[in-house]
Amino acid sequence: MGTDRYTPRSFDDLSPEKRPSVAEALVPVVGLVAFLGVGSALLKLDPHIPLIWSIALVGLLGRYVWGYTWSDLFDGIERSLSMGLQALLILFTIYGVVATWVSAGTIPTLMYFGLDLLTPEIFLPATAIIVGITTFAIGSSWTAVGTLGVAFVGIGSGLGVPAPMTAGAILTGAYAGDKQSPLSDTTNLAAAVTNTDLYDHIRAMRTSTLVAFGLSLVGFIVLSLGFSGAIPAGQISEIQTALASTYDITILAFLPLAVTFGLAAAGYPALNVLLAGAFAGAFTSILVQGVSFVDAWQVFMRGTTPETGSELVNSLLAAGGVSGSAWTIAIVVAALTLGGLLEQTGVLAVLAHRLERGIRSTGSLVAATGASAILTNALTAQQYMSIVVPGMTLRNTYDEFGLDSSDLSSAIESAGTPTGALFPWHAGGAYMSGVLGVATLSYAPYYLFGYLSPLVLFAFVLAGVGFAGNATEADQGSVSPADD
Repeated sequence: MGTDRYTPRSFDDLSPEKRPSVAEALVPVVGLVAFLGVGSALLKLDPHIPLIWSIALVGLLGRYVWGYTWSDLFDGIERSLSMGLQALLILFTIYGVVATWVSAGTIPTLMYFGLDLLTPEIFLPATAIIVGITTFAIGSSWTAVGTLGVAFVGIGSGLGVPAPMTAGAILTGAYAGDKQSPLSDTTNLAAAVTNTDLYDHIRAMRTSTLVAFGLSLVGFIVLSLGFSGAIPAGQISEIQTALASTYDITILAFLPLAVTFGLAAAGYPALNVLLAGAFAGAFTSILVQGVSFVDAWQVFMRGTTPETGSELVNSLLAAGGVSGSAWTIAIVVAALTLGGLLEQTGVLAVLAHRLERGIRSTGSLVAATGASAILTNALTAQQYMSIVVPGMTLRNTYDEFGLDSSDLSSAIESAGTPTGALFPWHAGGAYMSGVLGVATLSYAPYYLFGYLSPLVLFAFVLAGVGFAGNATEADQGSVSPADD
């Protein structure tokens, strides 16, 4: 199912006898928060378990309170899984790609030269800028983080920069670049579901994105002030020696990087690009590193456990391969299942309708759009849903307020796309944590763009700037949905 053809159930689509009340719709939300708080925070369980508890709660409510059949509920799950299928396939593939790039010497070579070129004082802002430019060029935050980002984590460790800070800088660059790239799937999706010209959508986001990214860079510069002289004596030399003694450090090792980013910049789909990157990694392992054909593909499946003589380097370059993606895949499947049940039972539609009824001005409309995108992210664990649900639900309301469709598209992407990686149970959060080897809650305080992107949106709302529409307050009052 293409995400641009997905139509969420609206409030009017729900039959009155099966429609949850607002109080009933809040039960799964409160349940999810309580289960995650008790299960993950208190009992230290993996987030899979609280998600399963939440799935059971919504399933039982849907069947025995709201009157849906088991078949109805499974239909909702199927639609959600279908919408998230591409993300699942990318997850499978990227874990294998990282392993083959380690085996090929691509990531070790990036680390080797990066340790020569970067210093602790400039590392964090430089990382955000480099990853941002790369993501803008290829249009895929996941691809940039799963390849270039992994190398930066290794470089940062060698420079004495804490991994959570490095991960925060990587994600800041990745999502800022993704929002402005005409090749990005979420950027195109936000334009499509709101009937907005792609470049009008990008222009509408430009000022807020630059402000949020600029403030993030300032934050990373401040964080970097404490790193002067922080590199343990001889650590860089130790890492480079371990890398050079295990891998052939050569420009030929960059072949998988050139193939992957070249195809991405040419506009090929992310999954195709990553598969090509895996083949290029296996080929380079054989050609440059002298790995056998069988071992090159065993690495793709089973991962790599380097023996470089340095425990630090071994831990940085250990990659699980496709088989190592099971933990992340399981949490994403559980989260997509929960999101499908919430959509099918009308919980999302009821909450969106209640939110819409409280809108009485342009400012409250844009603010509510951003809040609904974040809430949808938290409930459905899918960034596509955070764009599609509020985008389709609020299209007519923006027309009634005399606002341009680009106001809607920029609001949902500014708040929806970057914030998914802040939730441990979200597809984005689980993916970023898995490939970077840093827990979501550990990097969250340093993922500055994830907070600043929606905060700048809300600041623009309060200041009354940045809207393409020209509705007056009198016009807003006369057409407010709350008065219908």
